[in-house]
Amino acid sequence: MLEKFFKLKENKTDVKTEIMAGITTFMTMAYILAVNPNILSAAGMDAHAVLIATALAAFVGTAMMALFANYPFALAPGMGLNAYFAYTVVLNMGYSWQIALMAVFVEGIIFIILSLTNVREAIFNAIPMTLKSAVSVGIGLFIAFIGLQNAKIVVNSDATLLTYQSFKGDTFHSIGIGAILALIGVLITAILLVKRVKGGILLGIIITWILGIICELVGIYVPNPDAGMYSVIPSAIVSFDFSSFGQTFGQVFKADFSGIRILDFIVVMFAFLFVDLFDTLGTLIGVASKADMLDKDGKLPRIKGALMADAVATSVGAIFGTSTTTTFVESASGVTEGGRTGLTAITTGLLFLLALIFSPLFLTIPSFATAPALIIVGFYMMGAVVKINFEDMSEAIPSFLCIIAMPLAYSISEGIAIGVISWTLLNLLTGKAKDKKISILMYVLTVLFILKYIFL
Repeated sequence: MLEKFFKLKENKTDVKTEIMAGITTFMTMAYILAVNPNILSAAGMDAHAVLIATALAAFVGTAMMALFANYPFALAPGMGLNAYFAYTVVLNMGYSWQIALMAVFVEGIIFIILSLTNVREAIFNAIPMTLKSAVSVGIGLFIAFIGLQNAKIVVNSDATLLTYQSFKGDTFHSIGIGAILALIGVLITAILLVKRVKGGILLGIIITWILGIICELVGIYVPNPDAGMYSVIPSAIVSFDFSSFGQTFGQVFKADFSGIRILDFIVVMFAFLFVDLFDTLGTLIGVASKADMLDKDGKLPRIKGALMADAVATSVGAIFGTSTTTTFVESASGVTEGGRTGLTAITTGLLFLLALIFSPLFLTIPSFATAPALIIVGFYMMGAVVKINFEDMSEAIPSFLCIIAMPLAYSISEGIAIGVISWTLLNLLTGKAKDKKISILMYVLTVLFILKYIFL
Protein backbone atom coordinates (compact mmCIF):
# COMPACT_ATOMS: atom_id res chain seq x y z
CA MET A 1 0.00 0.00 0.00
CA LEU A 2 2.82 2.42 0.89
CA GLU A 3 4.52 1.68 -2.42
CA LYS A 4 1.35 2.36 -4.39
CA PHE A 5 0.48 5.58 -2.57
CA PHE A 6 3.92 7.19 -2.24
CA LYS A 7 5.53 5.69 -5.39
CA LEU A 8 8.70 4.71 -3.53
CA LYS A 9 10.40 2.76 -6.34
CA GLU A 10 9.66 5.53 -8.83
CA ASN A 11 11.44 7.94 -6.48
CA LYS A 12 14.33 5.50 -5.90
CA THR A 13 13.74 5.08 -2.18
CA ASP A 14 12.31 2.59 0.32
CA VAL A 15 10.26 2.51 3.51
CA LYS A 16 13.27 2.34 5.86
CA THR A 17 15.00 5.30 4.22
CA GLU A 18 11.84 7.39 4.26
CA ILE A 19 11.10 6.69 7.93
CA MET A 20 14.68 7.43 8.97
CA ALA A 21 14.55 10.66 6.98
CA GLY A 22 11.26 11.62 8.63
CA ILE A 23 12.69 11.00 12.09
CA THR A 24 15.75 13.08 11.23
CA THR A 25 13.60 15.98 10.01
CA PHE A 26 11.57 15.86 13.19
CA MET A 27 14.63 15.79 15.43
CA THR A 28 16.03 18.89 13.74
CA MET A 29 12.64 20.64 13.97
CA ALA A 30 11.66 19.56 17.50
CA TYR A 31 13.12 22.76 18.94
CA ILE A 32 10.05 24.64 17.63
CA LEU A 33 7.98 22.86 20.30
CA ALA A 34 9.98 24.72 22.93
CA VAL A 35 10.84 27.95 21.10
CA ASN A 36 7.42 28.83 19.69
CA PRO A 37 5.58 28.72 23.05
CA ASN A 38 8.38 30.77 24.58
CA ILE A 39 8.06 33.49 21.95
CA LEU A 40 4.26 33.62 21.72
CA SER A 41 3.85 33.58 25.49
CA ALA A 42 5.48 37.04 25.41
CA ALA A 43 2.30 38.16 23.61
CA GLY A 44 0.19 36.95 26.53
CA MET A 45 -0.68 33.51 25.17
CA ASP A 46 -0.64 30.39 27.35
CA ALA A 47 2.66 28.58 26.67
CA HIS A 48 1.31 25.03 27.05
CA ALA A 49 -1.66 25.82 24.82
CA VAL A 50 0.73 27.20 22.18
CA LEU A 51 2.81 24.01 22.41
CA ILE A 52 -0.28 21.93 21.68
CA ALA A 53 -1.27 24.26 18.83
CA THR A 54 2.28 24.09 17.43
CA ALA A 55 2.32 20.30 17.39
CA LEU A 56 -1.15 20.05 15.86
CA ALA A 57 -0.43 22.67 13.19
CA ALA A 58 2.81 20.87 12.29
CA PHE A 59 0.99 17.53 12.06
CA VAL A 60 -1.86 18.85 9.90
CA GLY A 61 0.40 20.88 7.59
CA THR A 62 2.98 18.12 7.13
CA ALA A 63 0.31 15.46 6.55
CA MET A 64 -1.33 17.64 3.90
CA MET A 65 2.06 18.13 2.21
CA ALA A 66 2.34 14.34 1.96
CA LEU A 67 -1.24 13.84 0.75
CA PHE A 68 -1.49 16.82 -1.61
CA ALA A 69 2.00 16.72 -3.16
CA ASN A 70 3.85 13.56 -2.04
CA TYR A 71 6.90 15.60 -1.06
CA PRO A 72 9.19 15.08 1.97
CA PHE A 73 8.73 18.67 3.20
CA ALA A 74 7.65 19.34 6.77
CA LEU A 75 5.70 22.33 8.08
CA ALA A 76 5.49 24.07 11.45
CA PRO A 77 5.01 27.60 12.81
CA GLY A 78 7.85 29.58 11.27
CA MET A 79 10.69 31.26 13.09
CA GLY A 80 10.87 34.99 12.42
CA LEU A 81 7.16 35.11 11.69
CA ASN A 82 6.43 34.15 15.30
CA ALA A 83 8.77 36.87 16.54
CA TYR A 84 7.07 39.43 14.27
CA PHE A 85 3.71 38.22 15.64
CA ALA A 86 4.67 38.62 19.30
CA TYR A 87 7.18 41.46 19.46
CA THR A 88 6.06 43.70 16.59
CA VAL A 89 2.31 43.21 16.09
CA VAL A 90 1.32 42.61 19.72
CA LEU A 91 3.94 44.23 21.95
CA ASN A 92 5.06 47.11 19.70
CA MET A 93 1.93 47.92 17.69
CA GLY A 94 -0.41 47.16 20.58
CA TYR A 95 -2.80 44.71 18.92
CA SER A 96 -4.27 41.80 20.86
CA TRP A 97 -2.94 38.37 20.03
CA GLN A 98 -6.43 37.45 18.82
CA ILE A 99 -6.21 40.22 16.20
CA ALA A 100 -2.76 38.95 15.19
CA LEU A 101 -4.19 35.44 14.80
CA MET A 102 -6.96 36.85 12.60
CA ALA A 103 -4.33 38.49 10.37
CA VAL A 104 -2.61 35.12 10.02
CA PHE A 105 -5.94 33.41 9.31
CA VAL A 106 -6.85 35.91 6.57
CA GLU A 107 -3.35 35.58 5.10
CA GLY A 108 -3.90 31.84 4.80
CA ILE A 109 -7.24 32.34 3.05
CA ILE A 110 -5.60 34.70 0.55
CA PHE A 111 -2.87 32.12 -0.05
CA ILE A 112 -5.49 29.44 -0.71
CA ILE A 113 -7.04 31.69 -3.37
CA LEU A 114 -3.63 32.50 -4.89
CA SER A 115 -2.75 28.80 -4.97
CA LEU A 116 -6.01 27.99 -6.79
CA THR A 117 -5.31 30.73 -9.34
CA ASN A 118 -1.69 29.62 -10.01
CA VAL A 119 -0.24 32.98 -8.90
CA ARG A 120 2.23 31.45 -6.43
CA GLU A 121 3.22 28.76 -8.94
CA ALA A 122 3.81 31.44 -11.57
CA ILE A 123 6.08 33.36 -9.19
CA PHE A 124 8.07 30.18 -8.48
CA ASN A 125 8.50 29.47 -12.20
CA ALA A 126 9.41 33.09 -13.04
CA ILE A 127 12.55 33.05 -10.87
CA PRO A 128 15.59 32.22 -13.09
CA MET A 129 17.37 28.91 -12.56
CA THR A 130 20.57 30.70 -11.54
CA LEU A 131 18.76 32.46 -8.71
CA LYS A 132 17.13 29.18 -7.68
CA SER A 133 20.60 27.69 -7.25
CA ALA A 134 21.64 30.79 -5.31
CA VAL A 135 18.61 30.45 -3.04
CA SER A 136 19.64 26.87 -2.22
CA VAL A 137 23.17 28.00 -1.34
CA GLY A 138 21.89 30.96 0.67
CA ILE A 139 19.57 28.73 2.66
CA GLY A 140 22.52 26.44 3.31
CA LEU A 141 24.50 29.30 4.86
CA PHE A 142 21.39 30.49 6.70
CA ILE A 143 20.58 27.10 8.22
CA ALA A 144 24.22 26.54 9.21
CA PHE A 145 24.23 29.98 10.84
CA ILE A 146 21.08 29.05 12.77
CA GLY A 147 22.85 25.90 13.94
CA LEU A 148 25.90 27.86 15.09
CA GLN A 149 23.64 30.25 17.00
CA ASN A 150 21.46 27.53 18.52
CA ALA A 151 24.58 25.85 19.90
CA LYS A 152 25.88 29.25 21.05
CA ILE A 153 29.10 28.64 19.16
CA VAL A 154 28.57 32.05 17.56
CA VAL A 155 27.26 34.76 19.90
CA ASN A 156 26.54 38.50 19.89
CA SER A 157 29.40 40.95 20.27
CA ASP A 158 29.26 44.70 20.89
CA ALA A 159 32.50 45.25 18.98
CA THR A 160 32.04 42.99 15.94
CA LEU A 161 28.31 42.14 16.07
CA LEU A 162 29.21 38.42 16.18
CA THR A 163 32.04 36.43 17.68
CA TYR A 164 32.99 32.94 18.84
CA GLN A 165 31.84 31.68 22.20
CA SER A 166 34.26 32.34 25.04
CA PHE A 167 35.22 29.18 26.90
CA LYS A 168 36.11 31.07 30.05
CA GLY A 169 34.05 32.55 32.84
CA ASP A 170 31.03 31.61 34.90
CA THR A 171 29.03 30.12 32.02
CA PHE A 172 31.67 27.62 30.93
CA HIS A 173 29.89 24.64 32.52
CA SER A 174 26.61 25.54 30.77
CA ILE A 175 26.99 27.53 27.55
CA GLY A 176 30.65 26.65 27.07
CA ILE A 177 30.19 22.91 27.48
CA GLY A 178 27.12 23.03 25.25
CA ALA A 179 29.14 24.70 22.49
CA ILE A 180 31.94 22.15 22.87
CA LEU A 181 29.45 19.27 22.68
CA ALA A 182 27.98 20.81 19.52
CA LEU A 183 31.44 20.95 17.93
CA ILE A 184 32.04 17.34 18.94
CA GLY A 185 28.64 16.53 17.43
CA VAL A 186 29.67 18.09 14.11
CA LEU A 187 32.82 15.95 14.10
CA ILE A 188 30.89 12.79 14.99
CA THR A 189 28.26 13.45 12.32
CA ALA A 190 30.95 14.19 9.72
CA ILE A 191 32.75 10.92 10.55
CA LEU A 192 29.50 8.97 10.22
CA LEU A 193 28.80 10.56 6.84
CA VAL A 194 32.33 9.98 5.56
CA LYS A 195 31.94 6.34 6.59
CA ARG A 196 28.57 6.34 4.78
CA VAL A 197 26.68 5.19 7.87
CA LYS A 198 22.94 5.14 7.11
CA GLY A 199 21.09 7.67 9.24
CA GLY A 200 24.32 9.46 10.12
CA ILE A 201 22.68 12.81 10.81
CA LEU A 202 20.06 11.29 13.13
CA LEU A 203 22.72 9.24 14.92
CA GLY A 204 24.78 12.40 15.34
CA ILE A 205 21.87 14.08 17.13
CA ILE A 206 21.27 11.11 19.43
CA ILE A 207 24.97 10.57 20.25
CA THR A 208 25.47 14.27 21.03
CA TRP A 209 22.40 14.21 23.29
CA ILE A 210 23.72 11.12 25.11
CA LEU A 211 27.08 12.84 25.59
CA GLY A 212 25.21 15.80 27.09
CA ILE A 213 23.37 13.50 29.50
CA ILE A 214 26.67 11.94 30.59
CA CYS A 215 28.22 15.38 31.08
CA GLU A 216 25.29 16.46 33.23
CA LEU A 217 25.39 13.28 35.32
CA VAL A 218 29.08 13.72 36.13
CA GLY A 219 28.74 17.46 36.77
CA ILE A 220 30.63 18.76 33.73
CA TYR A 221 27.50 20.27 32.24
CA VAL A 222 25.45 22.32 34.70
CA PRO A 223 22.00 23.56 33.58
CA ASN A 224 21.59 27.33 33.73
CA PRO A 225 18.02 28.40 32.82
CA ASP A 226 18.99 32.10 33.00
CA ALA A 227 21.42 31.45 30.14
CA GLY A 228 18.90 29.34 28.22
CA MET A 229 20.69 26.09 29.09
CA TYR A 230 18.32 23.50 30.53
CA SER A 231 18.63 19.97 31.85
CA VAL A 232 19.13 17.41 29.09
CA ILE A 233 17.91 14.56 31.30
CA PRO A 234 14.17 13.90 30.80
CA SER A 235 12.23 14.48 34.04
CA ALA A 236 9.22 12.67 32.60
CA ILE A 237 8.35 10.78 29.45
CA VAL A 238 4.64 11.34 28.87
CA SER A 239 1.94 13.90 29.66
CA PHE A 240 -1.80 13.65 28.97
CA ASP A 241 -2.78 17.13 30.16
CA PHE A 242 -4.38 18.97 27.20
CA SER A 243 -6.79 21.11 29.20
CA SER A 244 -5.04 24.39 28.37
CA PHE A 245 -5.68 24.05 24.63
CA GLY A 246 -9.02 25.83 24.96
CA GLN A 247 -7.19 29.05 25.80
CA THR A 248 -6.02 29.41 22.18
CA PHE A 249 -8.25 27.12 20.10
CA GLY A 250 -10.84 29.14 18.17
CA GLN A 251 -9.81 32.42 19.80
CA VAL A 252 -9.09 33.84 16.34
CA PHE A 253 -12.85 34.25 15.90
CA LYS A 254 -13.16 36.20 19.14
CA ALA A 255 -10.95 39.07 18.00
CA ASP A 256 -12.22 42.50 19.04
CA PHE A 257 -11.87 44.93 16.12
CA SER A 258 -13.28 47.95 17.97
CA GLY A 259 -10.91 50.90 17.70
CA ILE A 260 -8.74 49.25 15.04
CA ARG A 261 -8.28 50.96 11.67
CA ILE A 262 -8.84 48.58 8.77
CA LEU A 263 -5.80 50.00 6.94
CA ASP A 264 -3.53 49.12 9.88
CA PHE A 265 -4.92 45.59 9.90
CA ILE A 266 -4.30 45.24 6.16
CA VAL A 267 -0.68 46.37 6.61
CA VAL A 268 -0.13 43.75 9.35
CA MET A 269 -1.81 41.04 7.29
CA PHE A 270 0.20 41.97 4.19
CA ALA A 271 3.47 41.84 6.14
CA PHE A 272 2.65 38.29 7.26
CA LEU A 273 1.62 37.37 3.70
CA PHE A 274 4.71 38.87 2.04
CA VAL A 275 7.28 37.23 4.31
CA ASP A 276 5.47 33.89 4.33
CA LEU A 277 5.10 33.83 0.54
CA PHE A 278 8.77 34.22 -0.21
CA ASP A 279 10.02 32.23 2.77
CA THR A 280 7.93 29.31 1.52
CA LEU A 281 8.99 29.71 -2.11
CA GLY A 282 12.63 30.01 -1.04
CA THR A 283 12.43 26.88 1.08
CA LEU A 284 10.73 24.89 -1.68
CA ILE A 285 13.36 26.05 -4.17
CA GLY A 286 16.28 25.29 -1.87
CA VAL A 287 15.16 21.90 -0.57
CA ALA A 288 13.81 20.75 -3.94
CA SER A 289 17.11 21.73 -5.58
CA LYS A 290 19.00 19.68 -3.00
CA ALA A 291 16.80 16.66 -3.75
CA ASP A 292 17.09 17.15 -7.54
CA MET A 293 13.31 17.48 -7.76
CA LEU A 294 13.30 20.44 -10.15
CA ASP A 295 12.84 19.58 -13.82
CA LYS A 296 15.07 20.80 -16.67
CA ASP A 297 13.19 24.10 -16.77
CA GLY A 298 13.63 24.69 -13.04
CA LYS A 299 9.98 23.93 -12.27
CA LEU A 300 8.77 21.82 -9.35
CA PRO A 301 6.20 19.20 -10.36
CA ARG A 302 3.10 19.09 -8.12
CA ILE A 303 3.99 22.48 -6.68
CA LYS A 304 0.32 23.45 -6.58
CA GLY A 305 -0.33 20.73 -3.99
CA ALA A 306 2.68 21.82 -1.93
CA LEU A 307 1.59 25.46 -1.94
CA MET A 308 -1.99 24.52 -1.11
CA ALA A 309 -0.82 22.44 1.86
CA ASP A 310 1.18 25.43 3.11
CA ALA A 311 -1.77 27.81 2.65
CA VAL A 312 -4.35 25.60 4.39
CA ALA A 313 -1.91 24.89 7.24
CA THR A 314 -1.53 28.63 7.86
CA SER A 315 -5.27 29.16 8.40
CA VAL A 316 -5.70 25.93 10.37
CA GLY A 317 -2.74 26.86 12.58
CA ALA A 318 -4.37 30.23 13.33
CA ILE A 319 -7.53 28.43 14.43
CA PHE A 320 -5.47 26.18 16.71
CA GLY A 321 -3.74 29.26 18.12
CA THR A 322 -0.30 29.74 16.60
CA SER A 323 1.48 32.10 14.24
CA THR A 324 2.05 31.40 10.53
CA THR A 325 2.67 27.74 9.68
CA THR A 326 5.15 27.38 6.85
CA THR A 327 7.48 24.93 5.12
CA PHE A 328 10.65 24.46 7.19
CA VAL A 329 14.20 24.69 5.86
CA GLU A 330 15.06 21.87 8.29
CA SER A 331 13.26 19.60 5.82
CA ALA A 332 16.63 19.57 4.08
CA SER A 333 17.99 17.33 6.86
CA GLY A 334 15.52 14.58 5.94
CA VAL A 335 16.19 15.08 2.23
CA THR A 336 19.90 14.73 2.95
CA GLU A 337 19.13 11.39 4.64
CA GLY A 338 17.45 10.21 1.44
CA GLY A 339 13.83 11.26 1.98
CA ARG A 340 12.09 11.75 -1.37
CA THR A 341 8.35 11.18 -0.85
CA GLY A 342 5.42 12.05 1.36
CA LEU A 343 6.21 9.05 3.56
CA THR A 344 9.04 11.11 5.03
CA ALA A 345 6.58 13.94 5.70
CA ILE A 346 3.96 11.58 7.19
CA THR A 347 6.60 10.19 9.55
CA THR A 348 7.57 13.69 10.68
CA GLY A 349 3.93 14.69 11.08
CA LEU A 350 3.08 11.64 13.19
CA LEU A 351 6.05 12.37 15.43
CA PHE A 352 4.71 15.88 16.00
CA LEU A 353 1.38 14.30 16.95
CA LEU A 354 3.15 11.89 19.31
CA ALA A 355 5.00 14.86 20.75
CA LEU A 356 1.72 15.92 22.36
CA ILE A 357 1.99 12.87 24.59
CA PHE A 358 5.77 12.60 24.77
CA SER A 359 6.35 16.36 25.01
CA PRO A 360 8.48 16.11 28.20
CA LEU A 361 10.88 13.79 26.34
CA PHE A 362 11.09 15.75 23.08
CA LEU A 363 11.40 19.09 24.83
CA THR A 364 14.50 17.81 26.57
CA ILE A 365 16.45 17.44 23.32
CA PRO A 366 19.01 20.27 23.65
CA SER A 367 19.72 22.73 20.86
CA PHE A 368 23.41 21.81 20.97
CA ALA A 369 22.42 18.27 19.92
CA THR A 370 20.39 19.36 16.88
CA ALA A 371 22.80 22.13 15.86
CA PRO A 372 25.35 19.75 14.26
CA ALA A 373 22.62 18.46 11.95
CA LEU A 374 21.81 21.99 10.79
CA ILE A 375 25.48 22.81 10.23
CA ILE A 376 26.08 19.65 8.19
CA VAL A 377 22.91 20.20 6.16
CA GLY A 378 24.19 23.70 5.41
CA PHE A 379 27.31 22.10 3.96
CA TYR A 380 25.23 19.79 1.78
CA MET A 381 23.19 22.65 0.36
CA MET A 382 26.33 24.57 -0.60
CA GLY A 383 26.77 22.07 -3.43
CA ALA A 384 24.34 24.03 -5.62
CA VAL A 385 26.94 26.79 -5.98
CA VAL A 386 28.57 24.87 -8.86
CA LYS A 387 25.38 25.40 -10.90
CA ILE A 388 25.96 29.17 -10.91
CA ASN A 389 27.76 30.51 -13.97
CA PHE A 390 30.43 32.76 -12.46
CA GLU A 391 31.74 33.63 -15.93
CA ASP A 392 28.54 35.61 -16.58
CA MET A 393 28.65 38.57 -14.21
CA SER A 394 25.01 39.41 -14.84
CA GLU A 395 24.14 36.02 -13.37
CA ALA A 396 26.92 35.68 -10.79
CA ILE A 397 26.64 39.06 -9.02
CA PRO A 398 22.89 38.86 -8.27
CA SER A 399 23.39 35.25 -7.16
CA PHE A 400 26.16 36.34 -4.80
CA LEU A 401 24.00 39.11 -3.34
CA CYS A 402 21.11 36.68 -2.89
CA ILE A 403 23.38 34.20 -1.10
CA ILE A 404 24.96 36.60 1.37
CA ALA A 405 21.70 38.44 2.11
CA MET A 406 20.01 35.38 3.62
CA PRO A 407 22.33 34.77 6.59
CA LEU A 408 23.27 38.42 7.05
CA ALA A 409 19.66 39.69 6.96
CA TYR A 410 18.53 36.53 8.78
CA SER A 411 15.74 36.02 6.25
CA ILE A 412 15.11 33.81 3.25
CA SER A 413 12.63 36.30 1.82
CA GLU A 414 15.15 39.17 2.03
CA GLY A 415 17.66 37.10 0.08
CA ILE A 416 15.11 36.45 -2.65
CA ALA A 417 14.17 40.14 -2.73
CA ILE A 418 17.78 41.28 -3.13
CA GLY A 419 18.42 38.59 -5.74
CA VAL A 420 15.35 39.45 -7.83
CA ILE A 421 15.94 43.22 -7.70
CA SER A 422 19.65 42.98 -8.58
CA TRP A 423 19.13 40.36 -11.33
CA THR A 424 16.39 42.33 -13.07
CA LEU A 425 18.02 45.76 -12.80
CA LEU A 426 21.51 44.57 -13.75
CA ASN A 427 20.31 42.77 -16.87
CA LEU A 428 17.96 45.64 -17.78
CA LEU A 429 20.57 48.39 -17.39
CA THR A 430 23.28 46.46 -19.26
CA GLY A 431 21.05 45.76 -22.26
CA LYS A 432 20.65 42.05 -21.59
CA ALA A 433 16.91 42.09 -20.92
CA LYS A 434 16.04 40.74 -24.37
CA ASP A 435 18.70 38.02 -24.29
CA LYS A 436 17.68 36.90 -20.81
CA LYS A 437 13.99 36.99 -21.75
CA ILE A 438 13.02 38.71 -18.52
CA SER A 439 9.37 37.93 -17.86
CA ILE A 440 6.73 40.52 -17.03
CA LEU A 441 6.30 38.84 -13.65
CA MET A 442 9.99 39.43 -12.80
CA TYR A 443 9.50 43.15 -13.49
CA VAL A 444 6.38 43.14 -11.31
CA LEU A 445 8.21 41.34 -8.49
CA THR A 446 11.10 43.80 -8.73
CA VAL A 447 8.76 46.79 -8.40
CA LEU A 448 6.89 45.15 -5.50
CA PHE A 449 10.13 44.39 -3.65
CA ILE A 450 11.34 47.98 -4.10
CA LEU A 451 7.97 49.33 -2.87
CA LYS A 452 8.21 46.97 0.10
CA TYR A 453 11.51 48.52 1.16
CA ILE A 454 10.04 51.99 0.76
CA PHE A 455 6.76 51.51 2.62
CA LEU A 456 7.16 48.52 4.99
